[in-house]
Amino acid sequence: MKVAIYNSGTQESKRLKRMIIQGLAKEKIPYDEEQPELVISIGGDGTLLSAFNHYEDQLDRIRFVGMHTGHLGFYTDWRTFEVFDLIESLKADTGQSVSYPLLDIDAKYSDGTHQKFIALNESTIKDTLKTMVCDVYVNAELFERFRGDGLCISTPTGSTAYNKSVGGAIMDPKIIGFQLSEMASLNNRVFRTLGSPIIFGADAVLTLRLDDDSTAVLSCDRTQLELGQVRHLTELTYSVAKQQIRFAKYRHTDFWRRVKASFIGGEA
Repeated sequence: MKVAIYNSGTQESKRLKRMIIQGLAKEKIPYDEEQPELVISIGGDGTLLSAFNHYEDQLDRIRFVGMHTGHLGFYTDWRTFEVFDLIESLKADTGQSVSYPLLDIDAKYSDGTHQKFIALNESTIKDTLKTMVCDVYVNAELFERFRGDGLCISTPTGSTAYNKSVGGAIMDPKIIGFQLSEMASLNNRVFRTLGSPIIFGADAVLTLRLDDDSTAVLSCDRTQLELGQVRHLTELTYSVAKQQIRFAKYRHTDFWRRVKASFIGGEA
């Protein structure tokens, strides 16, 4: 099994990387940052998001392990003082894993071009210059015309992140699907939206068609796409991705224990 380490820029994460590399060498576990089979992320959930984006074209054969250097995250199981316990787990690795669904995004632009993305947490579409207007289609049928600040489309594991802050529901990650949540929608006698989060199943296709003069901006996980003035977004299509993210299941913390520890209190 070939292992890679993806770490944040802090001195602590760099120190831990050196320790793990030394431990891997001692146990004769190959280290390979180009073609790994397991990626150890050292930092927090943001670091793991970056590791996911870095290796997203190799998801079919990579598993991830997260070590957190701060507060417990939703994707990080190991603490900084457990380096040697982690290496022992690597020695006993049998390929065990737990998988979570991802979000497939197809963006169409005014010049007719397309761009594809994949999200671990969420994608947002919002307009900071004016009210965003778009038609919402579910499985090719018009559902509503949305007016407001924007929309957040999240994965089950991403439902605890930005989605929760805009009033979305927390989804069990065993559900294969995704969620649509509104940001400050306009609802009055003239304009009307559903006004609540929507959870879609595994086969659903969500399409957002934007007005011709849209100045809306798209983000995928933590990255905002810079479009410039030459083209703008005209249509976005969301569905459950064919790929999934896999975590090595040495000691994968139960999702609902993480939710309780993060938002209510107690041990994870």
